[in-house]
Amino acid sequence: MTAQESSAGTTAAPAYELDRIDRAILAELERNGRMSNSELAPRVGAAESPCHKRMRALVASGAIRGFHAEVDPAAVGLQLEALIAIRLHAHARGDLRRFQAYLEQLPATRHVYFLAGDQDFLVHVAVRDAAAMRELVADTISIREEVADTNTSLIFDHASRRY
Repeated sequence: MTAQESSAGTTAAPAYELDRIDRAILAELERNGRMSNSELAPRVGAAESPCHKRMRALVASGAIRGFHAEVDPAAVGLQLEALIAIRLHAHARGDLRRFQAYLEQLPATRHVYFLAGDQDFLVHVAVRDAAAMRELVADTISIREEVADTNTSLIFDHASRRY
């Protein structure tokens, strides 16, 4: 289980062949990341010690990226979510990583996607209201000299797919 370098110099997903038990562990932990090993082992058909070793191996391989709570943005006062598609000017495309880092540090940013196609980035944001969304798009992102165009789509609802 060693990570392989891509041609761009970034670490690619580790080479690790998942079997039926590994996939079952991943599915159970996706449903409930707080599940104890003693609960997990019988659900996946493994003894506790081998199950724990497999879980550690899945973490070490990168198949499990981390354990976290999924917080409802509305619960913390962020009532409005959107996807903002951003296209940069051609002259600004030489420093995409710097612009991506800029997007990642914005307090409203939840996810940043670097895209192929006619848009360069898709940013998932959450803010308190429409005025905050306008300020974010018009007065924070769009005014940057490298930005050629933005297109904002409000999110009414979403569902998460489990693997």
